[in-house]
Amino acid sequence: MPSSSPSPLPPAPSPPVSLAAAPPPSATARLLGLAGLIPFLACAGWAAFGPVSARSQATAALAAYGAVIVSFLGGIHWGLALRPAPPLHQQALAWGVVPSLLAWPALLLPSAAGLTLLAASLLLCYAVDRRLYPVQGAAAWLGLRLQLTVVAAVCCGGTAAVLW
Repeated sequence: MPSSSPSPLPPAPSPPVSLAAAPPPSATARLLGLAGLIPFLACAGWAAFGPVSARSQATAALAAYGAVIVSFLGGIHWGLALRPAPPLHQQALAWGVVPSLLAWPALLLPSAAGLTLLAASLLLCYAVDRRLYPVQGAAAWLGLRLQLTVVAAVCCGGTAAVLW
């Protein structure tokens, strides 16, 4: 008769978690991603077409939101690196800090220069994600990332162009 006593050995580790077969973004993720564009569109529109007295506040709000989003894009890589045995662990952690280090000084620069840096940072984040997402198993998200990046970068870069 088999013994029902617990095994003295710990259970075998689970295989590493992989997002290789991660599905594309759900409808909810797409909707929330698109909703995240509202501050970009509203602030850029207000900065370009709103009353002159409100334009500097709209530009500052656009830069602040852009910096938050650029920082968020770096944080995604920390989340991916927290999985058991993630690929490119060190690179994901290192890159995850860079966007915040780009976004912060953008808030200290004059508006046109800061928004230009944020637009470039958004594009750089996407370029890095095109390289790292497939290795991390998140390639299915690149289509949504491209759409969101283009709108956000155009809002920041277009507003900067108006200010120059």
